[in-house]
Amino acid sequence: MTDRTSTPPAAAPRAKSPHFVNREPWDPYVSERLTAEQERYYMAGQWKLMWWRFRRHKPAVVSLIFLLLMYASTLLSEFIAPYDLQTRHSAYIFAPPQQVHLFHEGSFLGPFVYGLKTTRDPETLQRVYTPDPTRPQQIRFFCLGDRYEFMDLIEGRFHFFCPPEGGQLFLLGTDRLGRDMFSRIVYAARISLTIGLIGITLSFALALVLGGLAGYYGGWVDNVVQRITEIIKSFPHLPLWLALSAALPVTWSPLLVYFGITIILALLDWPGLGRAVRSKLLSLREEDYAAAAQMMGAKPGRIIGRHLLPGFMSHLIASATLSIPSMILAETALSFLGLGLRPPITSWGVLLNEATDINVVAVNWWLMFPVVPVILVILAYQFLGDGMRDAADPYA
Repeated sequence: MTDRTSTPPAAAPRAKSPHFVNREPWDPYVSERLTAEQERYYMAGQWKLMWWRFRRHKPAVVSLIFLLLMYASTLLSEFIAPYDLQTRHSAYIFAPPQQVHLFHEGSFLGPFVYGLKTTRDPETLQRVYTPDPTRPQQIRFFCLGDRYEFMDLIEGRFHFFCPPEGGQLFLLGTDRLGRDMFSRIVYAARISLTIGLIGITLSFALALVLGGLAGYYGGWVDNVVQRITEIIKSFPHLPLWLALSAALPVTWSPLLVYFGITIILALLDWPGLGRAVRSKLLSLREEDYAAAAQMMGAKPGRIIGRHLLPGFMSHLIASATLSIPSMILAETALSFLGLGLRPPITSWGVLLNEATDINVVAVNWWLMFPVVPVILVILAYQFLGDGMRDAADPYA
């Protein structure tokens, strides 16, 4: 009888996978360094994570440095400006910008400008200024110049740079009264930049208080706040700004007008931020930690300020940063239209108001220079706001 059972064929030998061996000597501290880096990341707080993420946004970092320098300049306006705010040069009305040179006839002289020769156009009778290459005038640094009152408290004469002895220094030209445009732009930055910070501070406080009450209590409090918000949002901003600015008494001092414009901008800007606060608190007030704080006897003010608001404060800061440019633009627009700040207060909008005549712009183009810092500051705030908005969610 034949045995039908057959021996199974032998299994084919399995191909060996290549094995790579690291010939480098083993360093026991590598794993420790990796563990330390991971522990540093996982143990970091929210603000530190936000800062690490913010540093990766290069345009935002550059914008932050630029804005810090701009705001630092507002503290040193008297030192940076070579002339006082109201210093007039009647012999140099509408003088063009002077170019800074380093070399004269092949020899190095350091920073200097050529003196201006004044002639009359026989047809238009306008003054014509031409540089005189035979009169190089060296710029002085860390010198004594026009008198000023630092912060209206301390009288001084020290400047970082001054015009040459017996000469002039008009880096950005002069206006219709012979006042140096560079000095006026430097002084104007103090008003235009601070009005945005003060305005957003008031707007931020209103949004936190009213939005926090509406979101935490709800009910009739929420209804009242929401109706006020809807009424304010229903009006077009520009006509409302114009109406409220025109309502300011003309007898007010420049300081009162400054604070009046700031309050107007803050009152019209808070609804958007207030709604964001309300919507967040409506969802967070039902969380377990908020209920636990309430059961432990914490008052509503402490629950809102200590437990609820810090949970999304980073988002509020990013939103507030993006609101500052709108306030700066609003003040510039109102002053440009003649309904905002008025002389003797000097802002970028007030300076641009002098360039409303197209004939002046066509001939004296340097009067449009105040628009340059406005554009740069607005762009810097936009980049900064984008960086802070990305950093506000470090776990994304």
